[in-house]
Amino acid sequence: MSNHFMVYIYNIYLCSSKSGNKGYVKMSLKNEVGRRLKEARRISKFTQKQVAEKLLMTQQQYSRFENGIFELNYEQLVFLCRLYDVSADYLLGIEEF
Repeated sequence: MSNHFMVYIYNIYLCSSKSGNKGYVKMSLKNEVGRRLKEARRISKFTQKQVAEKLLMTQQQYSRFENGIFELNYEQLVFLCRLYDVSADYLLGIEEF
């Protein structure tokens, strides 16, 4: 695991520990990942339905990733990074596009 990722996770932990509101930090991170998924998908000129079919799921299931309701597993994260030609650091909010 990269040092940048560890620092990022540590900063999230510090923010959530100080505020006492860990659910909010986790939700905002899921929302940021979802926002970046949507942005990468649109730049790559895919529809939600097309991506969902590649992931062997329904469009409604995929939309829950972009809306911050569901979390990606490792295989889905790697697949989408390759599909959208972006880094995991970008999708996870560690670095910019």
